[in-house]
Parts: sequence; C-alpha cells; structure tokens
Amino acid sequence: MNTTLNTQSDAGTIYWRVTLVSLVAAALLAVSGCSGMTRREQGTLVGATAGAVVGGAVTGTTTGAAVGAAAGGVIGNEVSKKRNY
Repeated sequence: MNTTLNTQSDAGTIYWRVTLVSLVAAALLAVSGCSGMTRREQGTLVGATAGAVVGGAVTGTTTGAAVGAAAGGVIGNEVSKKRNY
C-alpha cells in the first residue's frame, strides 16, 4: 500500500477548497450586508465593485482599481436614481 502523499496535488486541492469556502462566505456576507440598504445604495455599491474589478484588471494597478471604483460608484448611483427605486 502506497501511503505517500502527492504534496503538489494535495496543495492544489486544499487551495481550491479554501477558495470555494472563501467565495461562499463572501457571498453570504454581501447578501446579508445589503439587506438594509436602499436600491440606490445597492446600485452604488455594485457599480463601485464592478468598476474596481474592471479598473484593476485593465490597468493592473491599484490606482486603476481606485479610479474604476469611483467611476463605477457614480455610474451605479446615477443609474439607480434614474430607475426611481
């Protein structure tokens, strides 16, 4: 019986399990955290989050993420305002 562990595949499995649990926990916190917010506040938050992700991905810098978050927050706020939530 072979009892040695393949450390590379075990580490990869553990990494993905931790990543999955972290994403589920973040999603639950996000859903519960937005329950007391107005639709306009939620729109602003979603816009800022999306802007930060896109800005960071496009530029590869934290400055790009910050600018994207600011722009996304403004856009999310304005879109929510126009939808009369």
